[in-house]
Amino acid sequence: MTETKIRCVTFDLDDTLWDVDPVIVAANETLYQWLADNAESFTRLYQVEDFPALKEQVLTKWPEVEHSVSRIRLLQLQLGLEHAGYDTEQTDLLSKQAFEVFLEARQRVTFYEHAISALQSLHQSGLKIGALSNGNADVNRVGLGEWFDFQYNADLLGKAKPDPLMFHHMLHEQKLRPEQVVHVGDCPVNDVEAAHNLGLRTVWVNIDDRSGQAVQADATITSLDQLPAVVAMLEKQPRATL
Repeated sequence: MTETKIRCVTFDLDDTLWDVDPVIVAANETLYQWLADNAESFTRLYQVEDFPALKEQVLTKWPEVEHSVSRIRLLQLQLGLEHAGYDTEQTDLLSKQAFEVFLEARQRVTFYEHAISALQSLHQSGLKIGALSNGNADVNRVGLGEWFDFQYNADLLGKAKPDPLMFHHMLHEQKLRPEQVVHVGDCPVNDVEAAHNLGLRTVWVNIDDRSGQAVQADATITSLDQLPAVVAMLEKQPRATL
């Protein structure tokens, strides 16, 4: 058991650095308004509330895309446009345009309090900072690019957390050992358990106070301003190297 220098902090994004539900609600509304203006037959057949049902149809028909929220969204649009009577060429064009409208709106996030200052503090302490996300938020497009050194997501790699691929890929590409990384996330399974099983240190972000859950993280925070001190504390704790 030795003290091990922490070299990198990785973050989940949605529900870790911002609340994702209002982002998706607003993005769906923006998307639906664009469809009303540009694909009226779609909006005569579907309402915003029908997007989940279209998603289920996509996953039933193409289960192999389950890891990719972007691919699912594009296929949702294609399927709905086909059902609304658009031909192949129109469906292809409109679905791509509509997806870009959604994706742009999906980047309009409101950061949790202290998110920026926490990233700034970690960055200034010399740590490498990365994003490991199942979603399609982009750290550059949401306005966090200056703090992040790298980003990997499920769409790029073909597997979503808790599958270990994203963590293995990060360790290999960044030339890091598991004990040199702290992973920060809100999901007890996709983030805490998955990272812990590979030997990474873990911080559970419990901003909405899910106090009834048992989560085996190395540390738990209820506000992001606690994070820099917690990372410093974890570095002082003895750690068995793998």
